[in-house]
Amino acid sequence: MNFFDTLDKKPKVWNIAILTAIVGAAVAALVFTGGDKYALAACAIVTVYLAAVIFLLVRAFYRQLRYNLYSYNTIFYIGFAIFTYSIFITHVVLLARIIKSPGVYGIDQIAYVLLNSARDYILYSFPVVLIFSVGLCVSNISLIRHEGFRPVNLLGIFLSVLLVGGAVFLFFFDYEVSGNVDEVRLHDLICSFLRTVYLYVECMLIGTVAANAIAARAEPAPDRDFLIILGCAIRKDGTPTPLLAGRVDRAIEFYEKQKKKTGKELTFITSGGKGSDEILSESAVMKRYLIERGIPEERIVEEDKSADTYQNMQFSKKKIEAIDPNGKIAFSTTNFHVFRSGIFARRFKMRAIGVGAKTKWYFWPNASVREFACLLTKHKLKQAIIFTVMIAVFTGLVLIVYR
Repeated sequence: MNFFDTLDKKPKVWNIAILTAIVGAAVAALVFTGGDKYALAACAIVTVYLAAVIFLLVRAFYRQLRYNLYSYNTIFYIGFAIFTYSIFITHVVLLARIIKSPGVYGIDQIAYVLLNSARDYILYSFPVVLIFSVGLCVSNISLIRHEGFRPVNLLGIFLSVLLVGGAVFLFFFDYEVSGNVDEVRLHDLICSFLRTVYLYVECMLIGTVAANAIAARAEPAPDRDFLIILGCAIRKDGTPTPLLAGRVDRAIEFYEKQKKKTGKELTFITSGGKGSDEILSESAVMKRYLIERGIPEERIVEEDKSADTYQNMQFSKKKIEAIDPNGKIAFSTTNFHVFRSGIFARRFKMRAIGVGAKTKWYFWPNASVREFACLLTKHKLKQAIIFTVMIAVFTGLVLIVYR
């Protein structure tokens, strides 16, 4: 059985919220009844709680892959599981110190460690961020050398500057502070907000990179009835660009693999309209390319009205439903584009698994940054809720430390 898209029940993480409420009440009770006397017990409870949250997030991540690989939840689960693991390690260290030196560390120390968890995570992950940013810059420079200068080809460099510059700024801004208690409290509130913004972006970036990598390597079960090929720009002479040819070649590869393994043939849906600067529709170009490579014309259905990925999925579904509403679907696109394409497929209730065509090494990183930027603009309400909760938690911790 294929691992992806095999689970019918959507995983829930309400158990984390319930567990958080229980642990919060338990720690509060210890604080109000015994204060520092129960520092060891409070730290132990928080440490066990963090281990449980990591387990629940990782389990939800794997269940999410089996339910729907192409989901924002995939990004959230893996990104914040890694951050929670960082907090867990710091609390294990704190717990060991409390056991070794009882009476030295109090309840306030737990709040202080939690407050600085974002700072510590940014600091510990900085070497990885630096290496990642250097790699982005190198790939962008190669992209510009091979493909020419365009503002969009600077996205990787721009993100690298933000990541490295943001971390360096937060480090110096955090440690250069003086004044009375109120001024320091205000400084820490501002610093906490900025760290939360950086932390959120970093967790989302890590989650997106992981989700994209998994999606690009996923392979549908060899039982598909339809395979949608997502279009992209064609050359001025009406021939496919290397990017488009790669998508069609990847579709043919899966078609032949399925036919050889199970004997089952599938129908290609060539999806892509005609741009204002194109002499043919992308669909027509792909159809001609398929026929030239030996695919029977009767196994090709054209969808030539779509103008973007959203419409690719929307209009292709109508074509499929007219033939077989219960048909099993795959889609082919470039590897960096699989995850976001799958999200659009799910919006139209298509349980489709994508196959990713390889692209040049210097093209993928910058294209992935574009995909990341596009993903950040979606699901605004869900992201706003998570970000607001993070701000509230860290603001509350500042107020507790300076109460």
